Amino acid sequence: MNFLQYNSFKSARILTLIICLFILSSCKKNYIIYYNEVNKTDSTFRLANNPKAAIKEYQELFKEYAPKNQERIEEYATYITLADQYNEDFGGKKSLYHLISLIAPSDQQYKEYLPLFEKYGIDNTEVQQKIKDWKNNLNKQLIDSFRIAFKRDQEGRPYDTALVRKNVEKNARLFKWTFENFGFPSKDKIGEGPMLTLISHMSESKILYPYLQPKILEYVQSGDCPPLDYSMMVDAHDFTPGKGTYYGMGRTFLKEIDSVTIDRHRKSIGLPSLKHTAIIKKDFLKKLKTNDINLIKE
Repeated sequence: MNFLQYNSFKSARILTLIICLFILSSCKKNYIIYYNEVNKTDSTFRLANNPKAAIKEYQELFKEYAPKNQERIEEYATYITLADQYNEDFGGKKSLYHLISLIAPSDQQYKEYLPLFEKYGIDNTEVQQKIKDWKNNLNKQLIDSFRIAFKRDQEGRPYDTALVRKNVEKNARLFKWTFENFGFPSKDKIGEGPMLTLISHMSESKILYPYLQPKILEYVQSGDCPPLDYSMMVDAHDFTPGKGTYYGMGRTFLKEIDSVTIDRHRKSIGLPSLKHTAIIKKDFLKKLKTNDINLIKE
């Protein structure tokens, strides 16, 4: 191979690599579509009371998207539980292991599913070991950084506004640094924590909010950031007393709201409608048989 042939071959390889990278980037899943499909299927199960149809819909969805298990909706756990109840194939141990990884951030939640795990040969010891392995793979550096950030976020609230503003900007810089070096600090990186509160307080950043708002929306689309966290931040930033918010946060303080417009906005990021959300919350509290301790949440 002469010099010209080598250069031509090298250029062709580079071009092929660029095309492959472009195709891969174009094939990234938009999880807003996933969330809306989950909301639709949850309505099939929860509102239309058609569990068999819900099983089929979830099966098709989880073939296309790696499943989440959002708080309160718990789509993957619901799918597996229903499939087991109606003797449908949900993937056996492999799927149960994935469920364990999804509920691992909540230390005690696995106990709810122990009878199901044991039915398929996964005992309590194995479940706890899986959770331990999952926690060992978390990013210790980010865990420490955000543990400090969570504590810093509460310092001075609500009276020392100068300290609060200073700490908000510190935490905003931490988010920017994390995004640039590790991506979004999701539960599979740092485990459980009051991320909703921390992100909502980024609405107070005078310097970095214009950067954080579109960047966090990207992480909603990629499935890394829950839509609720993003909506709380945006609505807190744009909140005007007595006025409605874009995604409907704080609506309980208003006499009237434009639910049709709000529902359209909510769907644009994968949130369920206001009516659907109220039913999900009611079922969630009924399941807990206690008062809702997460008052900041919908």
